[in-house]
Amino acid sequence: MIDKRAIIGDNVEIAEGVSVGPYAVIRDNVSIGKNTKIDARVLIEGNTAIGEDNYIGIGTIIGNPPQDLKYNGEPTKVLIGNGNTIREYVTINRGTVHSGVTKIGNKNMLMSYVHIAHDCIIEDKTVIANCATLAGHVTVETGVIIGGLTPIHQFTRLGRFSIIGGCSRVTKDVTPYCKVAGNPVKMYGLNSVGLKRNNFTEKERKDLKDTYRIIFRKKTPTKKAVSKIKSGKLIKSEHVNYMMNFIENSKRGIIK
Repeated sequence: MIDKRAIIGDNVEIAEGVSVGPYAVIRDNVSIGKNTKIDARVLIEGNTAIGEDNYIGIGTIIGNPPQDLKYNGEPTKVLIGNGNTIREYVTINRGTVHSGVTKIGNKNMLMSYVHIAHDCIIEDKTVIANCATLAGHVTVETGVIIGGLTPIHQFTRLGRFSIIGGCSRVTKDVTPYCKVAGNPVKMYGLNSVGLKRNNFTEKERKDLKDTYRIIFRKKTPTKKAVSKIKSGKLIKSEHVNYMMNFIENSKRGIIK
């Protein structure tokens, strides 16, 4: 199912069930997993491995060199998992020597014109809306939703099941399970709807709500608030424990 107008390089591995549209170019050391659909005018190059059951939309570019002045042609990679939807004109740069790889997990949706820069890590089941741009070294954890036209600063970490409103400007870490929006960006509570949709129990949601009040609603300094939670009953919750570890290990600081 490879269109005769597509250009396929010598070192490309294509599994059964893959379709490649007209004028697509696949070159260098690229492997494509079963049943992945590659639409017209897609460019895939570099050391890129793409898993099974992905859809890659028209005009997408994957594995091109990173937009980093320090990059000097090192053999870095792009790794993409299974079941992803990558829509029209998305760009995914390969890594630099810092980590060697740009990595995208499973069942993510990247809408049109999304940019994923070098050394980013996108985990699973995320939604990144149109024209969102991720600078280098950004980590997007499982279940995150990023609104359209949103730039994410380099080295920023977006905690699991958080949601970022459209047209926001994110320059610090986003605490897991929370929602932020605006320019400058601000915290707007827990991602309550997202937690319900992802089958968090009523007890788990209550524990996170109580934790949120202590961290963000009271005037206690963050470090003292975290210590208070870690010494109490709330820390027994898996999700609260994860939130506290995220805050303590934040290198850029968290949005308040």
